[in-house]
This record gives sequence, C-alpha cells and structure tokens, in this order.
Amino acid sequence: MKKHNEIETLRQALDQQRPVDEEALTAAAILGDRLEMLKRSSPLFEAVSFSPEVEAMMAEQLTAVAN
Repeated sequence: MKKHNEIETLRQALDQQRPVDEEALTAAAILGDRLEMLKRSSPLFEAVSFSPEVEAMMAEQLTAVAN
C-alpha cells in the first residue's frame, strides 16, 4: 500500500520533480484544510500561510480550469 505524504508531493511539484497534477493539487487542498483547522484551534497559527510559490501554483491551476 502506498503511503500518501502531502508535504512531499507538494514539494516535488514545486521543485518540478513531478507534474502539477490532480494528486499535487489534492495534496495542497488537504494541507490547506489542515492549516485552517490549526488556525481555528489556536491564535498562534493565524499568521501562517502557504509560500508565495504554492499560492502561485494554485492560482495558475484555477486560472487554467476557469479558461
């Protein structure tokens, strides 16, 4: 059974070691959900966000889907 590691999947996509495909975007979405849960659990996490590279990757994919 393959173990899913969302952080590694996203890192590889950012490093262009793998395509920015559905699996990479799903990993980003899962990590985004986890981050939102952390933000709701404690004010310590309210300023934490994705890197500009992750934000740009996700924005590019949303733009591609919209077109």
